[in-house]
Amino acid sequence: MKSENSPVFLPDTQPLDVTVLVFSGASLMCVASTIDPMRAANRVSGSILFKWRIVSLDGEPAMMTCGLPIAVSGSFDASVKGDMLLVIGGFGTSDIARTTFTANLRRAVHHYQMIGGIEAGSWLLGRAGLLAGRKATTHWEDMEEFTAEFPESDIRPDRYVIDGPVFTSGGASPTFDLMLHLIRSRYGMSVALDVASVFIYDEAHTSSDAQPLVSLGRLDDVHPKLAGAIRLMEAHIDAPLTVGAIARRCGLSARSLEKIFAKAVGEGPGRYYLRLRLKVARRLITDTKSPLADIAARTGFSSAAAFTRTFRSFEGKPPSAFRPNH
Repeated sequence: MKSENSPVFLPDTQPLDVTVLVFSGASLMCVASTIDPMRAANRVSGSILFKWRIVSLDGEPAMMTCGLPIAVSGSFDASVKGDMLLVIGGFGTSDIARTTFTANLRRAVHHYQMIGGIEAGSWLLGRAGLLAGRKATTHWEDMEEFTAEFPESDIRPDRYVIDGPVFTSGGASPTFDLMLHLIRSRYGMSVALDVASVFIYDEAHTSSDAQPLVSLGRLDDVHPKLAGAIRLMEAHIDAPLTVGAIARRCGLSARSLEKIFAKAVGEGPGRYYLRLRLKVARRLITDTKSPLADIAARTGFSSAAAFTRTFRSFEGKPPSAFRPNH
C-alpha cells in the first residue's frame, strides 16, 4: 500500500509496545481480535513480540455489549509513551468524543508511532482531527453518517485502511485481518501463518476488500499453491511426505515449490515441514503425558534418539525440559 509508511509495518525483530484503550459499549470480539493475535504471536514464536496493556478512560473495567467486563491495568494517560495506541470503541463512543478526551488523544499521538481506531474508535480519531486529509473507514452501519461527519477525510468502505501513522478498522474480523497483516509485515509470513492456524483461520482478507463482500484470498497475495502444500503437511505429520511428493500433489515441480516457500515464508518447504512437526511435538510434550518415544512416532521420527537430537537443535533444550514440573 502506498500510504503504508509507518515503521511499525516494516520488518523488525524488536517487540512492539502496545496500549489498548477500551471503551464500554465495545464488542468483545473486537477486543479479542486485537489482543489474541498478539498473544498467539508470542506463543508460536516462543518470544516476546508484543507487550500490551489494557486501559480504560477512567481506570474502571470496560463493560462489553455482551455484558462481560474487561479488566484494565489503569486509566488512559496521554503522557505514556509506546509504539502503538489502539482505541476500541462501540455503542455510545461517538458521544464521548465531545469531551476533553479528544484533546488528550491529540497529545497522546506524539508519543506513539501508530494510532488505530477500531470500529467506533474511528469516530474518536476523527473528532480529534487525526483523519483530516487521510483515508479512513468505520463499521459499515455507520458509513453514511461517518462520511457526512468528516467531509475532509477520504472515507472508504474497506475492511481496514492504513494511511501513514493512522489506521482505522471496520470491526472484529477486519481487525483480525489487520493484526495478521501487521504480524506478517513485521515478523514474517511464517509467524503469521502459525497465528492464523492457532485460530483455524483460513480466509484472510486484504484491506481494500469491501466490508459486505467475502474474499477468498489467503493472507493477502500469497501463492495459491502454498495453502495446499501446508494442508498436505498438516495431514501427514506422523508419516511425512517428501518435498517432491508434496510438489507433485500440488501440480508443481520441487524447484517451484522451493521458490514459493522461499518467497512467501522465508524458508524452504522441508524446513517449514520439520518445524511444523516439532511444533506438534512440543504441544504433545507440554499438554499430554505421552512417552517421548510415542511422541516421536506420532510426529514422524524414526526413533526417540533422532527426535531428541532434532528437537534440541531447534529449541536449544531437550524435549524433557519442556515437561510441566520439570
